Amino acid sequence: MNWFTWALLSAFFAGATAVLAKVGVAGVDSNLATAIRTTVVLFFTWAIALSTTQVSVARDLPARTWLFLALSGLATGLSWLCYFRALQLGEASRVAPVDKLSVVFVMVFAALLLKETMTWQHWVGGALITGGAVLLAWK
Repeated sequence: MNWFTWALLSAFFAGATAVLAKVGVAGVDSNLATAIRTTVVLFFTWAIALSTTQVSVARDLPARTWLFLALSGLATGLSWLCYFRALQLGEASRVAPVDKLSVVFVMVFAALLLKETMTWQHWVGGALITGGAVLLAWK
């Protein structure tokens, strides 16, 4: 499978996550709900990693790799905590589109920090995503 297929599957599962999490977070502290979800993700991803990769390779990873993966993990955790709290307080159909503004943040970060070249299509697409998120969040 190519990158697009994987990205589409990611979007599908993220959509399922929003609906499943909205039901799961009802009547539960959002931080506890995030902890439960994260524990499932932890065991699931380790099971996949152990079955598909030589985990001993992790010892040889450069410190920079460890640092940035750890920072990415912290950002993920913070994102999930905020997302679950937003789901607890708001409607999934309004929370999820705002969460997808992450696409626009990725574009800005990629341009500024990774020096990726952004075309007019990136900026128009980003503007449309922003407009769509605002429109869907507006009550």
